[in-house]
Amino acid sequence: MNKVTCDYCGQLAELVTGKDVYPHRDDLAVLNFWRCKPCKAWVGCHQAYRNGRGRGDGTMPLGRLANNELRKLKNNTHNRFDRLWLHGPMTRTQAYTWLSEQLGIQFRDCHIGMFDERLCRMAITAVHIWQEEQETGNACYT
Repeated sequence: MNKVTCDYCGQLAELVTGKDVYPHRDDLAVLNFWRCKPCKAWVGCHQAYRNGRGRGDGTMPLGRLANNELRKLKNNTHNRFDRLWLHGPMTRTQAYTWLSEQLGIQFRDCHIGMFDERLCRMAITAVHIWQEEQETGNACYT
């Protein structure tokens, strides 16, 4: 089983189920989450390896623990960034390559789930600038 440390207080997070994090969401009740209760920070886990799908034992975090502010920022970042490859001119790999270059980080480290507040804001700004360049005809992502 994985061990997860809270980025906010430095203590070990506890492994809980969706019932603890989202008590009103029956669809999440059986999923695993890492939670730091004092910081109100949590992160979901990759699904357990079953029938050729998933990762490990179901305790591998999907990213870093996030408090309410960071969860909102990550959600906003995904909503804006994913348009580049879901409905835009880039493939997913091209979009993440482009974003890693904009942020000055390695491609292998370019996972929104691992971003902190600063990287989320930088990513949102980069996407906004890219969109403005698209509108003015000055776009280049290669």
